[in-house]
Amino acid sequence: MLYRTMLDADLDLILPCFDQPSVDTTTRDRFLAYQRKGSYRPAWTWLAVTGDELSGLAVWWGFPTGDRPLALDFLWAAPSITDPIPMWAGLIGQVPPPAGYHIFTIPSNRDDPAIALRLAAAAAAGLTTLNERFRYEWTPSTPLPPRSTRLSFRPAPDEAFVDAFEQISFGSLDIATREGTARQGARAQAEEDVDDYRRMPGPRDQWRLAYDNAGTLIGCALPSANDGGPVVGYLGVLPSHRGHGYAADLLAEITWMLAESGATSIRADTDSTNTPMVTTFDGAGYRRFALRLVASHPATT
Repeated sequence: MLYRTMLDADLDLILPCFDQPSVDTTTRDRFLAYQRKGSYRPAWTWLAVTGDELSGLAVWWGFPTGDRPLALDFLWAAPSITDPIPMWAGLIGQVPPPAGYHIFTIPSNRDDPAIALRLAAAAAAGLTTLNERFRYEWTPSTPLPPRSTRLSFRPAPDEAFVDAFEQISFGSLDIATREGTARQGARAQAEEDVDDYRRMPGPRDQWRLAYDNAGTLIGCALPSANDGGPVVGYLGVLPSHRGHGYAADLLAEITWMLAESGATSIRADTDSTNTPMVTTFDGAGYRRFALRLVASHPATT
C-alpha cells in the first residue's frame, strides 16, 4: 500500500468517496468549495493506494492563508478494507503534529461504532489525547444577556492581545491552551493563537480588552466568525481576577457586538471539563446542541 498526496488527476477518483454515508461532515460540495479557497489542498489530501485502486482517503483542513494543515476533517476506507484502522493510522501519521482530528456529532451518538473506529485509528497514529467539547448556540429567540456595567471594553493592537493571552494561559482550564503552552511555551502559544484568530474571517476591529472601573486589565473578548458564521472566538480572564464571574461579562459583550452586527446565530465551543465556562454559556442563554470530539497528540514538556 502506497501513501501519497493528491494529484489533480485524482479528483474524479476522490469525489465519490464523499457521497457515501459517514460520521464525518465533509461533503462533495464542501470539498470542492474549500479546495477553491485553499482550506483543502492537494498537498493536505492523502490517499492510500493499492495498485490502481483507491483504498483510503484522509482530508485535512487549514487556514487559506496558512502554511500547514491543522485538523483532519474526513476519513474514508474502501468497502474491501475489512479493518481500516492500520491504513487510517498510516494516513493520519503522514501529517506531523500539532494537528488534531475533529469529529462533530451529537451526545446521543457519542458511542457510534463508526466514531470509535476512527478514534482508534487516531490513537494508533499517536493522537491519544481525546477532548470532548460542548457546542453552543445563541439565537435571537433568546434574550440578550445583560451587558456589563462593571467593565469597559477597548480596542488594542495585536501585541496587547498577545500579552493578555500569555497571562490568561497560566492556570487555564482549556485543554488546547494547556497542550500548546506545554509544547512551545506560553509566549509562543499566545502569538500563535493571536495569529490564528487574525486568519479567521471575523472582523479584527471588534476585538476588545476588558478593564474594571479602576482601569485594571481583567481579560479579553474576541467576537469572530468561521466558515459557518459568527462565533465566540475567544474570551479569557487574567488569573488574578478569576472567581468573580467576569467570564459572563465578556461573553455578554461578545454576544451583544455580534448581535448588533446582524448575527442571527452565534456558535461557541468549550471543553466539557471546563465547568466555569459551561456554567457561563448555560447562564447566558446559549443552547447546547452538539458535541465536538478532538483527538490530538499528548502535550509534552
